[in-house]
Amino acid sequence: MTMDFADALAYLDEHASYDKTGRVDDPSTDSIAALCAAMGDPQHAQPVIHVTGTNGKGSTVQMISRLLMAQGLTVGTYTSPHLERINERIKRNGEPISDEDFAEQVASIAAVEVITGVRPTYFEAVTAAAFRWFADVAVDIAVIEVGMLGRWDATNIVDAQVAVVTNIALDHTEFAGPALADIAREKAGIIKPGSAAVIGETKPDLVQIFRDEGGASTLVRGDDFETLDNSLAIGGRALDLRTPTTIYSEVFLPLHGAHQGDNASVALAAVETFFAAPLSEDVVHEGFANVEMPGRFEVLGVQPLTIIDGAHNPPGADVCAAVFFGDFHPDGRRILIVGTLRDPDEMVAALRADEFDVVHACTAPSPRGVPGDEVARAARRLGCDEVYVHDSVDAACRAALANADIDDAILAAGSIYVAGAARSALRKYAT
Repeated sequence: MTMDFADALAYLDEHASYDKTGRVDDPSTDSIAALCAAMGDPQHAQPVIHVTGTNGKGSTVQMISRLLMAQGLTVGTYTSPHLERINERIKRNGEPISDEDFAEQVASIAAVEVITGVRPTYFEAVTAAAFRWFADVAVDIAVIEVGMLGRWDATNIVDAQVAVVTNIALDHTEFAGPALADIAREKAGIIKPGSAAVIGETKPDLVQIFRDEGGASTLVRGDDFETLDNSLAIGGRALDLRTPTTIYSEVFLPLHGAHQGDNASVALAAVETFFAAPLSEDVVHEGFANVEMPGRFEVLGVQPLTIIDGAHNPPGADVCAAVFFGDFHPDGRRILIVGTLRDPDEMVAALRADEFDVVHACTAPSPRGVPGDEVARAARRLGCDEVYVHDSVDAACRAALANADIDDAILAAGSIYVAGAARSALRKYAT
């Protein structure tokens, strides 16, 4: 079976919902396991560092990948969702899979579907394509980000040498249950008997859940590793990081927000654990200095200051607001572009929309996007005075830039889909 890139996208679209797949949301990895078994189990072709967590897992995956690359390894990285193009999800040494290779891998999944009779979901198909491509290009190690929770996620057919949990907050409670412990138990499912667990969460009762999962070993932030110094620097953070073996001083990380310092300690501990040895200081400094995180508090321009952030839940939105109001102090107005896939009252409150001078509410570009007028009503209920409504992120960005002065600051946030659409629009309309 042959496909071009457009054919591959069409195939995935045909697998994007229950109506198209006939699949129910039962907790199981049986379907992707069957698909991969028919391809020779490519998910076992190389060692894996597997990363979950409520927030910070994307940043942590990128840091781990860059540290491994600085060590000289060829690294496959799988993340989700994407900002602008689906190729971004599957990378080799930081470079996205080509359109041609992506189409070839999806065509293979489609062929296996015919042979096995297993109809994968969109995420299962892309995940299987990533596993197959990593095996084809013979990466030395794969760094895999969980899509949702962990235990029943499609990525969890890997047997990770290192299983990483960044943190635990309430999210996806419709699938995992109402309490933090329920979330933790689902995320703990990525820890296999042979896995070394690296835990960024520090609440003792939650840490015990991860210990009880039965990994080969467990390292916990605060006890076994930590960020000793986490200072604001030009263009990012200056860090001193302690691992079980070493203190690494004056490490520059080109990401904004103190929370990224915590993510850095988790990433460094995970890579040390994988090698069972400390890293050279040169590797640590090079790896962190090369980290790029599009869509995670990404500064796109300076006059006016334009920032996008993909925070998709209240804890992430709260961190986004803390960084925006704590690290940036514009002389002009603060302007918020906001759209969301979830309760708009929770999200606009977490983003501290009432502390912005202007709010541009819009509909996130997703079938689950909350209509812009509902987001606007939530902002007004919070106490926002100057609120505008737009049907699209593009329209909101165009209006925000058209009415912004060079001393103003614009933040586009509320969903990774908003961040992705804003990334294109803000660059397009910037003068």
